[in-house]
Amino acid sequence: MSGQYFDASPGSSDHRRELTATIFGHTLAFTTSSGTFSPDHLDHATRVLLDTVPPPSGEPTLLDLGCGWGPIAVGLAYAVPSARVWAVDVNERARELTALNAKRNRASVHVCAPESVPGEVTFDQIWSNPPIRIGKDALHALLALWMPRLKPGGSAYLVVGRNLGADSLQRWLIDAGWPTERIASSRGFRILQVTRATG
Repeated sequence: MSGQYFDASPGSSDHRRELTATIFGHTLAFTTSSGTFSPDHLDHATRVLLDTVPPPSGEPTLLDLGCGWGPIAVGLAYAVPSARVWAVDVNERARELTALNAKRNRASVHVCAPESVPGEVTFDQIWSNPPIRIGKDALHALLALWMPRLKPGGSAYLVVGRNLGADSLQRWLIDAGWPTERIASSRGFRILQVTRATG
């Protein structure tokens, strides 16, 4: 593959494929493409996240941070139609696919580049399989940018490989002032819950 999935404009050809994935008990259809993260199947880390954390109730505002072709965002919007779901990714092809997949599954998702999310928008929950391979400093900068967008009492759910620095990331988040708990460990992945204090 030419370029990386976290490039803004993938250099690879736009070779599309179709797949289905069962998310929160619903079988959904997706179009994926080369130049995006895990185009051949729902990756194991995201599967662990979706199988571990239940969708919220009520009318929450949710963020899929680094949405790829949209399994988290579309799954949340389909399972919780009353939610206001945002999906962001630096990769323009990923954003295009997430918008397409939301439409084909009749799910309402606001898809945009990260810098296009209005500054006043805050989130009850952030869901992410964060792009560990962008490097530690870039990852820390990414999380430092988005964690303050949590509403008081809100949570971020992150899935990170044990061998890709999950435990050190948890320590960094705690040291940065974000209470973080490991709520599950499965298939070599940790699920971290980051909570913003109330008040």
